[in-house]
Amino acid sequence: MTAPDLGRLLDDIREHPRHLVLAALVAGLLAAPLEPRLVALLALAAAALAGRAGLAVLTGVAVLVGAVGAHARLAALDHSALGPLLGATVATRVVLLEQPRRVRYGATALAQLREPAKAAGERVMLRIGSHLAWPRAATGAILAVGGKLRRLGPFEQHYARRGAHAAITVATVTPTGEMRGGLWRLVDVVRGRAETALDAGLAPPQRALLRGMVLGQDQELSDEQREEFRASGLSHLTAASGQNVALLSALALIVLTAVGAGLRARLLAVLALIALYVPLAGAGPSIQRAGLMGGATIAAALAGRPSSRWYALLLAAALTLIWNPRAAGDPGWQLSFAAVVAIALLAPSTRAWLRRRRVPGPLADGAAITFAATVGTAPLIAFHFSELSLVSLVANVLAEPAVAPIMWLGFVAAALGQVAAPLALGLNGVTALLLGYVGWVAHTAASLPHAIIAAPLHVAAAL
Repeated sequence: MTAPDLGRLLDDIREHPRHLVLAALVAGLLAAPLEPRLVALLALAAAALAGRAGLAVLTGVAVLVGAVGAHARLAALDHSALGPLLGATVATRVVLLEQPRRVRYGATALAQLREPAKAAGERVMLRIGSHLAWPRAATGAILAVGGKLRRLGPFEQHYARRGAHAAITVATVTPTGEMRGGLWRLVDVVRGRAETALDAGLAPPQRALLRGMVLGQDQELSDEQREEFRASGLSHLTAASGQNVALLSALALIVLTAVGAGLRARLLAVLALIALYVPLAGAGPSIQRAGLMGGATIAAALAGRPSSRWYALLLAAALTLIWNPRAAGDPGWQLSFAAVVAIALLAPSTRAWLRRRRVPGPLADGAAITFAATVGTAPLIAFHFSELSLVSLVANVLAEPAVAPIMWLGFVAAALGQVAAPLALGLNGVTALLLGYVGWVAHTAASLPHAIIAAPLHVAAAL
């Protein structure tokens, strides 16, 4: 970036004080793990960037508030009554918060303790050995488990980012037949009916892929499917993200407009739908970001103000970090924000370049977004996974035409499933053809020589 470019960027930042203060708050939240003197230097640097005296004070204070607030939030999240029980064998009841995920030598899952009373509500990781017969239990089911309560291991720390304070190496598990109550019970019922509808009439590979694309549930993908989608750079399709929220919102607006709903009613309905979809899709960091950005955009429309994607992005970052300052360490959170930033910066110029070469509009749009997201996330993928897919761009462009129809058909099938799962059979028959095509793209791309290469990037500064 040249000096004039940098000057224009600084001027643009100073013309949007809300953006600058919010960015400073996000910087403070991210800087919480640093030494106090470094946080103070960051606050001074942010204040200097602001230029004007009043704005400089607000910006510097925002950095400090973010860092102090993050420390306080982490202290609250880390508070646990399980310390005296670590190392002991326990018999307790837990709420299953997700379906078990296969790992080497078994599976793992996130659960919430119901007892002892002093630890009720705390989260734990369940380590399920391959020898253990795991019962069929829906998300939200209450299980009686017995096993050793221990600290999270070195390779289990990603569960700490999800709020787990300890792990239980499960020795016994028994369904109680009970389900959690309250609003979460409603979410569990809706999710269960949606899962049944999405499964109707589909073969296991297609069923697993559809659940991943619509609900972000990739637990049922076979090892072969998982490897093909990873090598082809299509694994993001099986995780709930901003694309899901955008397509769901677009479909809802089309349907509501067709039935004659007014603008305010349409926007409020979409806002409610997003609020329901985020927990349905697992409420992971990336879907939280997407839901908050979508909600901010809808709220801006309701207020009659033009939406700003940069402000919405910063707001989503601030809210997700306030809720859980450790979210920034989650690869999904990082990749989600990197993709959005890259699309905003690179997609318009790439689209224009393709259009000048007479590439049709829809294809130019899809290719530009795919190119931007691929370039923007590549360094992070190399940093976290030490590999890169060389076929990712082509595979995503080829798969793109089928993605939106699959998700729209899946959303409609899930909605019909709230009435009766057999109503989704006809839609799933069409969806099966599209799923087969996406699976073929993943298989073919992953089969190409050197589809994926080792690309170690272990130093954060190299990013």
